Amino acid sequence: MAVHTERAFEDAIEAAMVAAGWQRGQRDGYNRELGLDTDQLFSFIGATQDDVWGRLRAHYGNDTDEQMRQFGRFLAKEIDKRGAVDVLRHGVRDRGHLIRLAYFRPAHTLADDALVDYRRNRLSVTRQLAYSTRDRGRELDLALFVNGVPVATAELKNPLTGQNVEHAKEQYRRDRDPREPLFAKRALVHFAVDPDLVFLTTRLAGEKTRFLPFNTGSAGPGKDGGAGNPGAEPGRYRTSYLWEEVWQPEAWLDIVRRFVHLEEGTPQRGGRRPGPHARELIFPRYHQWHAVRSLIAHAAEHGSGHNYLVQHSAGSGKSNTIAWLAHRLSNLHGPDNEQVFDKVVVITDRAVLDRQLQDTIYQFEHRAGVVTKISDKAEGSKSEQVSSALAGETTKILVVTLQTFPFVLEKVDGLRGKRFAIIVDEAHSSQSGESAAALKRVLTKLGSKDIDEDDDPLTAAAFARGRHQSLSYFAFTATPKPKTIELFGVRTGDTVRPFHIYSMRQAIDEGFILDVLRNYVTYQTYWRLTGGDDDREVDERKASAALARFAVLSPASLQQRAELIVEHFIKHTRGRLGGRAKAMVVTRSREHAVKLYRKIKDYVDMRGYENCGALVAFSGEVKVDNLDADTVTEASMNGFGEAALPKAFAYTRADDENAAANPKPEYRILVVAEKYQTGFDQPLLTTMYVDKSLKGVAAVQTLSRLNRTHPRKGQDDLFVLDLANAAEDIQAAFRPYFEATITTPTDPNLIYDAQRAVMDQQLLVESEMEAFATEYERAQRFAGDRTKWDRAHAELYRLTHPARDRFAQLLEDDGERAEEFRSSLRDFVRKYGFLAQVIGFTERSLERLYVYGKMLLPQLARRQDPGIDLGQVDLTHLRIGRTGEHDLALDPEGEQVLPGFTGDGAGGQNERPVASLAELIAELNERFGSNLGESDIVRGSAEAAMAEPRVKAAAFANDEENFGHVFDEVFEDKLYERIENDTKAVQMFADDPQFNSELKSIARRYAYESLRRDVA
Repeated sequence: MAVHTERAFEDAIEAAMVAAGWQRGQRDGYNRELGLDTDQLFSFIGATQDDVWGRLRAHYGNDTDEQMRQFGRFLAKEIDKRGAVDVLRHGVRDRGHLIRLAYFRPAHTLADDALVDYRRNRLSVTRQLAYSTRDRGRELDLALFVNGVPVATAELKNPLTGQNVEHAKEQYRRDRDPREPLFAKRALVHFAVDPDLVFLTTRLAGEKTRFLPFNTGSAGPGKDGGAGNPGAEPGRYRTSYLWEEVWQPEAWLDIVRRFVHLEEGTPQRGGRRPGPHARELIFPRYHQWHAVRSLIAHAAEHGSGHNYLVQHSAGSGKSNTIAWLAHRLSNLHGPDNEQVFDKVVVITDRAVLDRQLQDTIYQFEHRAGVVTKISDKAEGSKSEQVSSALAGETTKILVVTLQTFPFVLEKVDGLRGKRFAIIVDEAHSSQSGESAAALKRVLTKLGSKDIDEDDDPLTAAAFARGRHQSLSYFAFTATPKPKTIELFGVRTGDTVRPFHIYSMRQAIDEGFILDVLRNYVTYQTYWRLTGGDDDREVDERKASAALARFAVLSPASLQQRAELIVEHFIKHTRGRLGGRAKAMVVTRSREHAVKLYRKIKDYVDMRGYENCGALVAFSGEVKVDNLDADTVTEASMNGFGEAALPKAFAYTRADDENAAANPKPEYRILVVAEKYQTGFDQPLLTTMYVDKSLKGVAAVQTLSRLNRTHPRKGQDDLFVLDLANAAEDIQAAFRPYFEATITTPTDPNLIYDAQRAVMDQQLLVESEMEAFATEYERAQRFAGDRTKWDRAHAELYRLTHPARDRFAQLLEDDGERAEEFRSSLRDFVRKYGFLAQVIGFTERSLERLYVYGKMLLPQLARRQDPGIDLGQVDLTHLRIGRTGEHDLALDPEGEQVLPGFTGDGAGGQNERPVASLAELIAELNERFGSNLGESDIVRGSAEAAMAEPRVKAAAFANDEENFGHVFDEVFEDKLYERIENDTKAVQMFADDPQFNSELKSIARRYAYESLRRDVA
């Protein structure tokens, strides 16, 4: 296509950029060999550093052209060695003289001349740049320079000429040689642009070049929508935001200064770090850039004391967004040039985030120690580490877990008047609990007279739970619960909603994550039990759970599950991604994980399958079948420590060039119990086997382990095989988080209803509660003295004993009323713990009842639960059958409203239904034993035959065919015993030779393999 066909589009972009402050670059000012616009470079140096340049050029002789040539060559070598980003940020030193290549806007503008050099930056845009050193005729539509250093290129297409953004991508892939200096070691990013869409890449690699979308979203930035951009306003294009916002000079310099960075990279041989041009350059996605700028703008204008909820989908790059935000907050100044926050605290459970923060921010600052992580491995106690970091001048960003803060309640000094930004990674309702209140007490030093003029610790604690002017929360999550939305969200009319949104829908549409619901297969376990002939009464809920657990964890059930999982993995997963694909098995308990892991390993060994090694992940010790002799840990089962598991599981022989000479074990199946169901990013995971009931947020977080992208991984590679959940339930769990999640605000007066419900029971005495409050106040003064604190704490417990004893008597006299009191008190504690943060109650009577109730609740006696001794219960039938293949992909329905917090659901120990064990087994058999057919009878008959000594002996002395001579006769007898009342089955077995033969063949193989495996 001739160059002029995009001219009108180019004209519009260039005119807008020049009007915003860009210079028009001259084509002949670009030196192809150096990859620099030397005209712009020396104009900038002369305008900003003429004195330094005057001293430096004396080293180059008297010829001006030669001086510029020599410095140009020196600068080109520095960029080749260090990368353009580092050179622009930190300048170059030549013969002891520092030459800056850019001036960035200072954090504050107190000095009169603070912005003089900043305003002398020369941002230039050159059209039809002849860039090539190999083909002199090749040209680029646009090239963007900062003081002569090229930082971006763009190819523009106009659909009116029959070409669009896809043609621009292909032009980069096919016609732009990635070896050219401009592409290999100069420009940071390359844009493919048409009037409707923008895509970008940070590395040209021929046909393998990967472009990422750089669009606002179909509803606009930070709003709920899909891929693309909203309709254009009159006189503008859909993509006008690119040159009017992103390429706006101040914003563009800010991106170069505070956003673009290099990933750490994999160490080379000898432990050397790869050079800048071998590492991946990270350029912000549009939603990341917009979110950080929006958050910073609001905080700068309004100061501390505000909360922000960012609902960004999994795969949205939250780690980078948090790193950029943390850095910006750490030196943010308001319009008055005052620093907004003294410290930034990042609360996360992701171990990799602190290293990423340190590496990224070092690239910005070139100063070590700005980021400090509190860990068990560092010197000193956690409390000492936190105290030092919060009080010191060097640390600006502190990375901790939420549980770390109780260590510093008594340690922190000198924080009065300090302001803190708290970034919460994957915010959930745990932030509404006592750990969050403890965090606030630490950082605000509440309880001192500047907070509470009456020096009342109860009122001070109430202040701690409310919003505070010295604290701002920035909470990130993909799956906000109603409590999370209300705590951190923005009140808009009758709803509360996130401050910024990048939805699951948009992430899927843009290809940043895959849709885990597209290929979903459900199974159901059918089983029958026998036993429970006596009339003993049992707690129906507990006994039902125990019976179901008995059925699912029975050896026969686990064996079927292991076979199903392994055979599916072998047939459908093992060969994917070039033999790299991995699977996760999600179990309902630690014991379940241990037993199923063993069955999987045994089955793999028995079948002789290769390339399907398994690992297991669970916390603590597990006593299998309650046997001391069979007590295991994750490390003992895997053969290495827990910390080594992610790296061991990530290893693939296909990517190890030394695999043949130095073979390592490769693991393809990971069996988990709770661990790794959240926050575990392993892009090679393609398959999940779910053997656990999943509800709500847990379903979304667990299944989202599969959605990470990989160059070899596509939508068709994903597969979920679910043994425990109905397809419609999983789809319903995802729906609230597919687009925007909002909620309705809680009525604050609920707390008074809850208070009245407790006090109306007339179990609590005012004078006792006041005595408790007095001692509570005294106890706070001993917080720094462990001995005195322990004594005071014991006294607090003693003061709740009269109420405890009255409750015990009431439980004996009127159990229903006692349980009503327990339920009311628990309801109040839950409501107040949440509402006090949202509303900021400061009423002493509410806080007094809260702290008193929290100490009383654990002491309240409980009625004895009905026993759940199941006696002799046996599993007689078992079958695992496929119930459906589903495409559960969600359709856009707009924002979803979750019901607001009510406090209901905690409940007391209500009267639990009881039933006889026999009735319960009959009911469960009715529910789970339907559709049991011949295959279950076959398995049961085969297992009965396997118990015969002669059958066992034959299995070890013969091959499978000769084993059948003994087995078939015994099996036939056992089968007739089981189907003697089923006339149809008897007739088929007796009269249909093919049916008879197939049944025996199935049973024979099952028995033969099982018997030999058990011994092996």
